[in-house]
Amino acid sequence: MAAGDSASRRAQEARRQERLLREQWQAARRQAGRWEAASEGERQVAAQLLVLTERGWRLLVDRRWPGTRSGNVDMLLIGPAGVFVIDVKNWRSPPEVSGGRLSAGGESRDGDYGKLLAMTKAAEQAVLDFGMSPVAVQPLMVFAGQRVRGELGRVRLLGEHEVGPVLLAERQRLRPAMVDAVTRHLEQVFPAYEGSAVAREEPARPDPQDDGRTGLFDVEKLREAAMAAAREAPIEQWMTFLHPDQAALVGRRWSGPARISGPAGTGKTVVGLHRAAHLAQRTSGRVLYVTFAKNLPRVQSTFLRTMAPAVADRVDFRSLHSWAQEFLHERGIASRLHKEKAETAFSLAWAGVGRDSCLAEISATHQYWQDEIRYVIKGRGITAFEEYAVLPRRRRSTRLRRPHREAVWALYEAYERNRSDREVHDFDDILALALKEAREHPDRSPYGAVVVDEVQDLSLVGVRLLHALVGDAPDGLLLIGDGQQSVYPGGFRLSDAGVDIRGSRGQVLRVNYRNSKEILGAALAVVAEDAFEDLDGVRVPGRREVDLTYHDGHVVRVTEDTVEEHDRALLEALHAHARSGPARPWGDSAVLCPSWAALRHYQHLLTRAGIPVCPLEQYDGQPVDALKLGSYRRAKGLEFKHVHLPRHDAELHGGAPGSETVQERRELARSQLFVAMTRARDTLWLGSVRADREHRPPE
Repeated sequence: MAAGDSASRRAQEARRQERLLREQWQAARRQAGRWEAASEGERQVAAQLLVLTERGWRLLVDRRWPGTRSGNVDMLLIGPAGVFVIDVKNWRSPPEVSGGRLSAGGESRDGDYGKLLAMTKAAEQAVLDFGMSPVAVQPLMVFAGQRVRGELGRVRLLGEHEVGPVLLAERQRLRPAMVDAVTRHLEQVFPAYEGSAVAREEPARPDPQDDGRTGLFDVEKLREAAMAAAREAPIEQWMTFLHPDQAALVGRRWSGPARISGPAGTGKTVVGLHRAAHLAQRTSGRVLYVTFAKNLPRVQSTFLRTMAPAVADRVDFRSLHSWAQEFLHERGIASRLHKEKAETAFSLAWAGVGRDSCLAEISATHQYWQDEIRYVIKGRGITAFEEYAVLPRRRRSTRLRRPHREAVWALYEAYERNRSDREVHDFDDILALALKEAREHPDRSPYGAVVVDEVQDLSLVGVRLLHALVGDAPDGLLLIGDGQQSVYPGGFRLSDAGVDIRGSRGQVLRVNYRNSKEILGAALAVVAEDAFEDLDGVRVPGRREVDLTYHDGHVVRVTEDTVEEHDRALLEALHAHARSGPARPWGDSAVLCPSWAALRHYQHLLTRAGIPVCPLEQYDGQPVDALKLGSYRRAKGLEFKHVHLPRHDAELHGGAPGSETVQERRELARSQLFVAMTRARDTLWLGSVRADREHRPPE
């Protein structure tokens, strides 16, 4: 085939598409001309939008505004990109936006702006039954006869000729069946004036299973269909799926700090992401979305950019410590974080005053006491011994008598002297400096709202810092987390941070959308005897009651005599998933490990076997055909269709029988394993080596 022949055919196809679009537009003009009640401007805009109905969109024109006596909505456009509430303007002068105000020809038009937002809120309430986030309902102000492209808050300002191309460029949110169902629902909520309904030339055929009810029956079917479709998609798309029960929390108004808690798999992070987008649309300040893990912000930012690209630039996704360092830098406050020098300072303190003290009677390893200083003393902002002497050491069950606490304090003071002599800070110092600055200058906060994910992993000082940025402002602070999924030693209560969660501002999600009964049962069996204290101080049993919606996931247990045999079984399982999987054979699977040593081992094993690997440290939330590899801690906030946990019980055995510190370590290891197990949706592969149980040396 000659190159010229190919170019000629492409040119012919382009001309054919141009003719088709011209014919569609002319037909739309004729149809729009039949709406005698509509203004000329509305007919012109409708003619542009009717072209979209040939591509799966539905248009409702001149609808009654529910809750008002005579108000009307110019247009509702429902399509693959969501729901658009359209207010058509036929102004002689072009719109002008300045200082957050709308005007035209020198006359204020803020009333038109406020009215459109109120109409949009009514549409948001109408689609909650479908599990649609408020982010999926967008207000448009379209100007007949003008060329405009701008925005005011969450309202986009578009000209008559700009609106079509802009909407076609939007990403797909809704499948055709959902578009039709949402349209039928909105037709009821926003009833038509005489002759105002506009449909496609060939309306959707009725569902043969529809029993005549156009409300709840369709909604229930569509909920199930939406969940099934989301499960078939790449795991990244499933992780942004919002169930109707969760959607109600996204747009909720809270009079002060709020908290969303619930067991693993109940969609807390998804609600938080949609909430952040919702707040970004409605607040003038920026929104900070912060978590402890440094890999999660990249992933969450990608998810939000996919869900709500129009507001993605107004939400800052950061790990707590990196944000605090940047905060201090912007305020001109010197910080000298140096992890290695701080480690050296502690090692010298341990050698000088700790190793030969009574602390060695309890644990001869310095790591336990380093954690005591980091999580219990500095993490909680303790600066005086008498305060530490009577402090409840939450999630630290080893009993310390007063002489032991005196020895800990001596170790702490020696460490602080060594660190100060070296003129370095540790991570806890960074948070303390940032808290001091935020409290001294509360009026300088750049944020209108703060969303905190995995709050149970933060220190008390960290929570105080984030609270100081927004205080008790309505919708200012949202804390998301679950005490059972804490993977670090130490703990606190929200009341210790001065955060008061009252009444309905504390919401608990109870429906697990991720795990099957078999997978969740295996995970709960690990922590069944480990009651925990949640952040509100309530003691909760390890085996919690959870409602399940998914029943197809299963657990595979493999036990081998040697590490070599175990690893061969792991590779066989991975290849089996790849052969039976979709076009992306590796992208929905993960191998998670309890330690850095195990990570290095399995990185080498997988690479040598020719399996593409994406470390969770580098994963950014974009679909990639590579197996995810990371630690239990780095897997927090994520989920995968297939999770493989090699030598999953290796950290649960060994140590001196009856030792309180060993029991404490094992409880923390069980909590971390529980988190890793509950990342699995379809398959949980649990590998064991008999030698790990029989020959593990004592600590």
